[in-house]
Amino acid sequence: MKRFITIFLAVLSLGLYTVSAQDTQVAGSQKPAPKNHFKLYGFIRNYFTFDSRESVSGTGDLFYYLPKDVKMVDGIDINDTPSFVYLSLTSRLGMDVTGYEIGNVAFGAKFEGDFYTGLSSTATKGYFPANDKGEGSKISGAATGRLRQAYATITWKDLPLNEEQKASVALKVGQAWHPMAADHPHVFSLEAGAPFGPFSRTPLVQMDADLGKNWVVSAAAIWQMQYQSNGPVGNSAIYMKYGMTPEMYAAVAYKTKGFLFRVGADMLSIKPRVLGTVPAPTDEKPEAVKTVRVSDRKTSLLYYIYTQYTHGKFALKAKSTYGQSGEHLNLMSGYAKVGEPNEDGSWNYASLNSSSSWLSMTYGKKWQGVLFLGYVKTLGLAEGAANGPVAKGDVYFCSNGFSNINQIYRINPQLIYNIGKLNVGLEYQWTSVQYGDYDDGMLNERALADKNLHWVGNHRVNMMVKYNF
Repeated sequence: MKRFITIFLAVLSLGLYTVSAQDTQVAGSQKPAPKNHFKLYGFIRNYFTFDSRESVSGTGDLFYYLPKDVKMVDGIDINDTPSFVYLSLTSRLGMDVTGYEIGNVAFGAKFEGDFYTGLSSTATKGYFPANDKGEGSKISGAATGRLRQAYATITWKDLPLNEEQKASVALKVGQAWHPMAADHPHVFSLEAGAPFGPFSRTPLVQMDADLGKNWVVSAAAIWQMQYQSNGPVGNSAIYMKYGMTPEMYAAVAYKTKGFLFRVGADMLSIKPRVLGTVPAPTDEKPEAVKTVRVSDRKTSLLYYIYTQYTHGKFALKAKSTYGQSGEHLNLMSGYAKVGEPNEDGSWNYASLNSSSSWLSMTYGKKWQGVLFLGYVKTLGLAEGAANGPVAKGDVYFCSNGFSNINQIYRINPQLIYNIGKLNVGLEYQWTSVQYGDYDDGMLNERALADKNLHWVGNHRVNMMVKYNF
């Protein structure tokens, strides 16, 4: 955290020095360049959170995903345990840089960080809720600083398009919101609609072209950092690193007064393994194998539609995502190893399909009423695995979910009172998951759990007190 604060103060000092300096002459220009404009922003945010059931959640239990399945130990469902937390994690500090231009080209930047969870757990036998080893946990630690966004922008303005309209092209380079995750619902909870919609900030190069008043075309090349693909060695960015293929994104949007509609697609191609083994039997060791380089690769496509409408004090947003994998975007999906190994040692993979949707509505200014609805349906493999049921260990699912999930829904009403720069919010969140049982460690041929389907739900009551500056 000290390093984070030191870097931020150094950037701020440089900015203040630049603002106080006089305009400088730009080489090759007949007029001085405008001064940079530095705008600090941020907030202090506190959450008070009650859960009726042990759940999958991160950032000190503030980033909520879903309730855990029933787990019986000596006649007790050890996940049926309520909890309460009060934390000031995610209080934020950021800076926007604007105002530097050369001709019709504008330059800008953003630097943003917050205080993230530094909590750790130590096993304590006999305390509930228990981990997978039947042990409880002791929570200790302190918040640490983390980087959220850090990017530069270059915008070419007033480009000729036709006699009536002009175009502009903006280039963004750095750590920023994944373009599929940039449209957030009306919620004050930390998860911003996950796992019912994509959630990720990641390194990227993104282009947005405004073609007149109504149309926007976007494209991006994306890498992975904090939010990663799953695979044989767990969640990691190495699958993309050695696959040497960036994630590719493209979208087109139509906007008019109070209305926006966008459709987009995302392609991810990763290399789950670099090395494998093939049989190398000898008379003395008929089971011997040798290490070889393998050509493993898994490619998936994900599609989405998004719309928003605003009129007076009323606003509506909706997003629906359909397609393959998406575990690196916190979607309840992934992929599976299918069939037997090939003769060259490589494996075959098939992506899991899923559908995730949310709808949010808000009304009011000083007093705001908000309603969020979300639904997820896991669809499994498009075609059944040739060798029948799929082993649980051969499915690389989102690490914040479980491969025996069938569907999820959430109902989330909220009430927010805005007093100038102070926001006070109260929400009730009901999240229910339909789980299926593994059949002796196996899923069916489409990598779905269809035995003993049952629902498990959690009541979450969340209060937020936030001061903006």
